[in-house]
Amino acid sequence: MEELTYKPIGIIHSPFKEPHGVPIQSKVGRDIEGTVEVFPEYEEGLTDIEGFSHIILLFHFHLSKNYSLKVKPYLDKKLHGLFVTRAPSRPNPIGLSVVRLIRRRNRTLYIKDIDIVDGTPLLDIKPYVPEFEPDEEFRVGWLQKHLHKLHRTKDDGRFGEK
Repeated sequence: MEELTYKPIGIIHSPFKEPHGVPIQSKVGRDIEGTVEVFPEYEEGLTDIEGFSHIILLFHFHLSKNYSLKVKPYLDKKLHGLFVTRAPSRPNPIGLSVVRLIRRRNRTLYIKDIDIVDGTPLLDIKPYVPEFEPDEEFRVGWLQKHLHKLHRTKDDGRFGEK
């Protein structure tokens, strides 16, 4: 299969200057503010974004290093397969966060609920539409017994190690 190449469409800015201490999910980053700076050539693509309360940010985990197919995730002490975790060190280090859109000013989006390191390259933006999501019961595998730890768990730097 051919190699794929992506070009960033912007940069994400947050109060987190390094991975250590970053909330591990956007829900844990509740009310933490940041901005999304969209590059000038993509500004027209933001037309009508103000009508959405939440957006999905797809980004490149630019500080992640050396992935392994078995990882010890933040919420557990046991090894799990990489693809049943949201660990940032991956074969294709792509991240996804659903954030609240507060306002837009030209090509800058003001957001809340951020769990992303400052300077992270933005790959894409999509509107979050709850009606597009499945409304059936979900199973969350090994995470079920650890979800109570979510709000107090932060990045401890393990996935940025070389």
